[in-house]
Amino acid sequence: MTRICITPFVQGTGGMASFRLKFEQGLKTRGIDVTHDLNDNSDAILVIAGTRFLLDLNRAHRRGIRIVQRLDGVNWVQRVKWSGIKYTIRAEYGNAMLSLIRHRFADRVIYQSQFIRKWWEDWYGVAKAPDSVIINGVDLSVYTPDGGHERPDNIYRMLLLEGSLARGLSSGLFHAVSIAEKMSAKYPMEVVVAGTVDEATQRRLQSKVPVKFLGTVPRVDIPKLARSSHMMYCAEVNPPCPNSVIEALACGLPVIGFDSGSLKELVSDDAGCIVPYGSDPWKLETPNIDALAASAGQVLEKQSQFRAAARRRAESAFGLDPMVDSYLKVLLDDGR
Repeated sequence: MTRICITPFVQGTGGMASFRLKFEQGLKTRGIDVTHDLNDNSDAILVIAGTRFLLDLNRAHRRGIRIVQRLDGVNWVQRVKWSGIKYTIRAEYGNAMLSLIRHRFADRVIYQSQFIRKWWEDWYGVAKAPDSVIINGVDLSVYTPDGGHERPDNIYRMLLLEGSLARGLSSGLFHAVSIAEKMSAKYPMEVVVAGTVDEATQRRLQSKVPVKFLGTVPRVDIPKLARSSHMMYCAEVNPPCPNSVIEALACGLPVIGFDSGSLKELVSDDAGCIVPYGSDPWKLETPNIDALAASAGQVLEKQSQFRAAARRRAESAFGLDPMVDSYLKVLLDDGR
């Protein structure tokens, strides 16, 4: 039986943990065994994050086992905005670890978006190993417009769906509220935030529109939450390849945001509203709030049109099976 090692074993509600679970599901449906132990016999290794088991990785490399590194974006906010000593050290250590694996051990590199590929190449040079771009996918039978929802009919709900908006990552939350306030002159608005937001940030937030903090939402509840909203605002600045955007589109939820990171790669013009940032996102400067607030109204006024287009976009580009097949080609295809 073919066996693939996925390392490290990450758990949680989003990001790498979400990918691991989806990918393992796809492998098992194809009769492929999964391990997380680098010392097990495996046909290939997929490295999805930094790992402290570099000696084991090196031994696998010397045994000739193909090592494929899946790369997200580079940690960067700590270089622009003070985010605390613990966060800064962890972020810089993570960059160094991933760069080392890319340089020393990876036989193939998979970037999650064209934006991520350019980012790594600009900051750390072109990888020596062959590389591919494979955008994340979702189970379109789970993330779907069909199913129960609690979408209000007396107010428009803007959803923020992020793993964390705490500390140095909080600027997007304040931008979202500003956009909703601008839009509230014409449309009744509320903001619903799913994800970690520290209490200090919540206390600093002053809003003229209702803001609801849900905290971390179980993965199983995300499709209903997306269906219960009118639009999603991508709060991350320079998002590498946010699963939340792909999941929202799959649920028929239009996405709004600023043109930074990979957002334009994911959201087609008819599936949401992406406008120019209007300043320098790499310096965390304030984006053009007025422009997005003015343009996003069409998403509310043409809900059925945008919701249908969002789902079509997901069906055409973000299915789980094509993603798994693309990974398997890189992991196992000797002719690549």
